[in-house]
Amino acid sequence: MNPKRVVLVGGSGFIGSALANRLCEAGIEVLVPTRRRSRAGHLLLLPTVEVVEADVFDPAALAGLFAGADAVVNLVGVLHSPRGRPWGKAFERAHVELPRRIVAACVAAGVAHLVHISALGADPQGPSEYQRSKAAGEAAVREAGCAWTLLRPSVVFGRGDRFLNLFAHLARLFPLLPLAGARTRFQPVWVEDVAEVVWRSLVEPAAAGQTYEVAGPQVYTLRELVKYVSTLVGRPRIVIALPEALALLQAWLMEFAPQPLMSRDNVRSLRVDNVAAGAPLPFGLQPTPLEAVAPGWLAGANLRRQFYPFRRNANRIGR
Repeated sequence: MNPKRVVLVGGSGFIGSALANRLCEAGIEVLVPTRRRSRAGHLLLLPTVEVVEADVFDPAALAGLFAGADAVVNLVGVLHSPRGRPWGKAFERAHVELPRRIVAACVAAGVAHLVHISALGADPQGPSEYQRSKAAGEAAVREAGCAWTLLRPSVVFGRGDRFLNLFAHLARLFPLLPLAGARTRFQPVWVEDVAEVVWRSLVEPAAAGQTYEVAGPQVYTLRELVKYVSTLVGRPRIVIALPEALALLQAWLMEFAPQPLMSRDNVRSLRVDNVAAGAPLPFGLQPTPLEAVAPGWLAGANLRRQFYPFRRNANRIGR
């Protein structure tokens, strides 16, 4: 398949921005719906990207957005939700209801291919509401009446991420870092590698009907990642591993914050290692080591490097 027009639902976010950049590099027309156009202002620099204000939870809006599209990529996900059964309302809305509406709109509009970004660890029997709701969203996509590809990334790192940058920020503020799930293993994957996997999923016919894990080349415990990041930003810190009971109490207190850093559901997710079962990337791609790129932004590299892939082709580096 050679898509000419792709809609990125959730395209103004961290992964979506990298993907928009990758699609623009390939000369693809990209439509990015957002509730507030100002949130996607950074994408307006890309010549083949169009940003429109729309409510993607509105079926009528989705119908208009998908008209004439060759492919749709769903990148919407949330980390926190008030508790509920079988999961909280925010998880239901973003992880279950929205994929169902996207599937229906794709079928109605004749969209040829849907790529759905899920999460490594999605499991209908998982210990957290996040993991179980992600699995329910996957089930909705598998029932789609169009070609689909499911991607399950591990934690994604890169400039602007909410993972390594969070620990870098905390290391700059506190001399000690109490840590839930310190022994949980992760296989962090670079955001540009995720964008490349999405692009390959759109153009490789064999990707239809497949579920791919998307991970980096190295497995780390959460403690190892935090210690590495704190050293990288020049604030080496002592990491204190919290037992789960104390971690749940800490997370419960954090839930009262307007923008909580951690929830009890997040702590439950940490009961399961976040690592790939097989090859870290599909299509024979080689993942980028964390150590090869993380120093570039955690050490304060220029923000313009975010758009280097496109500018390189345009011979604009250094201008």
